[in-house]
Amino acid sequence: MRRFHEAKVNGAKEVVVWGTGSPLREFLHVDDLADAVVFMMEKYSGLEHLNVGSGKEVTIKELAESMKEVVGFEGDLVWDSTKPDGTPRKLMDSSKLAALGWTPKVSLKDGLVHTYKWYLENVKQ
Repeated sequence: MRRFHEAKVNGAKEVVVWGTGSPLREFLHVDDLADAVVFMMEKYSGLEHLNVGSGKEVTIKELAESMKEVVGFEGDLVWDSTKPDGTPRKLMDSSKLAALGWTPKVSLKDGLVHTYKWYLENVKQ
């Protein structure tokens, strides 16, 4: 987010992103994590661990495009495929928690908007 913001402020023509953009990632807003913890304290007394996750994946490319849009960066995304992609996939199995009736409420896009607003209000520029 910082890199996109700085590119926007400095009028950069591009932001370089490592890899191909194809790896998949799962994101969960901190407010959803807090909500899940309270939900589990109220509804769950088992001994098995429960993973907390959104259950939704996006590619790094989709994330970068969303970040570009939220920040308002108008330049190009350049993919440097000479750099590593990293782990191909990171996804929690949160099916046990979902079966208990919990689902996240904050979409990735809304989370990015909220985080960028916080960034603008709290990070010295």
